[in-house]
Amino acid sequence: MPEQIRSDGKREQAVANRTRIDITEENESRDWAERFGISEQRLREVVARVGPAADDIERELAREP
Repeated sequence: MPEQIRSDGKREQAVANRTRIDITEENESRDWAERFGISEQRLREVVARVGPAADDIERELAREP
């Protein structure tokens, strides 16, 4: 899987290749929120409801009006 080096020097896998969202990581939370077109706060709410699996979050967001 491709890796990126974040501005803080840590290595991480590219967001597109991740299956679980770690909302405790600011960069990851921001990137996923942007990918889904929602705020970071909204992402935290959905993760609290359905868990950190990106597929589950995507399905939940698709169900909402």
